[in-house]
Amino acid sequence: MTDNLPTAPNVSIALLHYPVYDKNQQVVATAVTNLDLHDIARSAKTFGLYRYYVITPVAEQRTLSERIRSHWLDGWGATYNPKRKAALELMQVVDSLDMALDDLEKSHGKRAKIVVTGAQGRANSISSAQLGELFRDAAQPYLLLFGTGWGMTEEIFNRADYVLEPIKGRGTYNHLSVRSAAAIILDRLLGER
Repeated sequence: MTDNLPTAPNVSIALLHYPVYDKNQQVVATAVTNLDLHDIARSAKTFGLYRYYVITPVAEQRTLSERIRSHWLDGWGATYNPKRKAALELMQVVDSLDMALDDLEKSHGKRAKIVVTGAQGRANSISSAQLGELFRDAAQPYLLLFGTGWGMTEEIFNRADYVLEPIKGRGTYNHLSVRSAAAIILDRLLGER
């Protein structure tokens, strides 16, 4: 297997900055963070995903994301850290979930199934093992959504084809960073056992 070929060419990931809730359950657009851009791209590359979408309707946040990406692809960072460049090549910044879905449909010739993640359990959740089995159908593209802030809105959950069971720790505290949650979930779904 060469380093440039995805091992999960039908699976993509998206970091959704809108519509999400703030701590008061208000619908907001959250800020892009440099660490999320880098770390989730590195996880996406590690597990051989097709694409990593950063979704924000805020033009300034898209510009910032593209500037960071460009630094590592074309600027001084490209020669300083080729591994970071390889990871950030997967990243695409778009202004809506629909744009990401349209892009995947153009690439794969088929509508992607939406898989939503979250810290709260849902009655209709599927397990990581079940979703991993679904991923074996290489003809079907999937978009795995991760929310920022205090989670994705009900509108997004209602659009989902699947809701993935949450990560559960040992106690009642359950508030992982999104980049940590993404790495854990990708390992459960696509890691070698």
